[in-house]
Amino acid sequence: MRILLATVFEYPHIGGLSTHITTLKKGLESEGHEVDVLSFSDLPYYKRQFYAKGPSFGLNIFNKGRGLLVGHYFRQVMLRHMIEKAHRKNPYDLINAQDIYATFASVDTGIPTVSTAHGYKTFEAISRGSVKENSQAARMLTKKEREAYLLTEQVVTVDFRIKNYVKDLAGVDAERIHNFIDVESFVPKTDQCQEIRAKYGVDQDAFIVFVPRRLTKKNGVIYPALAVARLIQRIPNIQLVYAGDGHERERVESIIQSYKLQDYVTLLGDIPHEKMADYYGMSNVTIIPSVHADGVEEATSISALEAMGAGVPVIASKVGGLKEIVKHDETGILTIEKDDEGLANAIERLYLDPSFRSSLAERARKDIEKHYSHTAAAQKYLSIYEGVLNRSAESISNPKKEEKE
Repeated sequence: MRILLATVFEYPHIGGLSTHITTLKKGLESEGHEVDVLSFSDLPYYKRQFYAKGPSFGLNIFNKGRGLLVGHYFRQVMLRHMIEKAHRKNPYDLINAQDIYATFASVDTGIPTVSTAHGYKTFEAISRGSVKENSQAARMLTKKEREAYLLTEQVVTVDFRIKNYVKDLAGVDAERIHNFIDVESFVPKTDQCQEIRAKYGVDQDAFIVFVPRRLTKKNGVIYPALAVARLIQRIPNIQLVYAGDGHERERVESIIQSYKLQDYVTLLGDIPHEKMADYYGMSNVTIIPSVHADGVEEATSISALEAMGAGVPVIASKVGGLKEIVKHDETGILTIEKDDEGLANAIERLYLDPSFRSSLAERARKDIEKHYSHTAAAQKYLSIYEGVLNRSAESISNPKKEEKE
């Protein structure tokens, strides 16, 4: 099968969507299929700047949200042209669109299309500050979400909440395939911890708490810093390390300043994905401190899955898809969102009980291998692809039957 993964966003980039595409591509190719990726990054620089980013930026100054809609429409049109050009050269059997505007671009080409819903487009735009709540732009974006889910031949969601959201919004029954990771890249490195720390100049005796999160509101990134402020007397060798950047950085820095945590917290900024395995490998604990924010909840966090695959004990907020993948006190610890005291207690519990840390990590790794590997996910996607292609072939050979139905 010749498959195209398409998105109107940049690829590769820092973030879960890009990781999902890379990992799904690897899984599908391991099953013997040919996979291409087309994205906004494949356009010439001048088209990206002057036909999409420029108008979007300008319009947003006068009408917040309008620029996002116009910019994404231009991305959709340009992506469609790229798909058509690539399809003429070497035809695709199916497209897996990774966002709603890629769905419109793909459906317009007439190629059978499956769409993966990674989140809630409108709510996420409001949470980022790109669109105003209850605005005309927000209503239009919701309308576009509904249209995309109705147009595509099959929707796939990464957790049950988004599956229910698609059903409520568009009346469409989606298939749920949890997020997944490359289990060959994210493996336990307990025996290499000292070597990795030496490579990066990290204190061998530090108790490292790792937060692999973009610094955004929904990721709850202020709470690990607040928790560490409670712990510096109880765990004097604690080191909190953030990998990621974003608009919440100032709030995190303010907490560091207020609680005099300069010697206990490190903000690395964005880290290339290929280096993340090393950071998991040198860590004692990973925290995924997500919160509800502007109607948005965490999906089945790829960062949580990577940490579990890498054999690092995970503490996660009991929100969204996290409570679907983390089994409390079996494969990780779940805590109440926005509760820095509860988070501090969970960190201290793992600090004081190395055997519990090890048992959590071992069970988590086994769970990842069984349920969240890139090969297992690829097989589930292929089953959906084949179903769509079979239905498409049947509708072509029996057009009167389809019309009657």
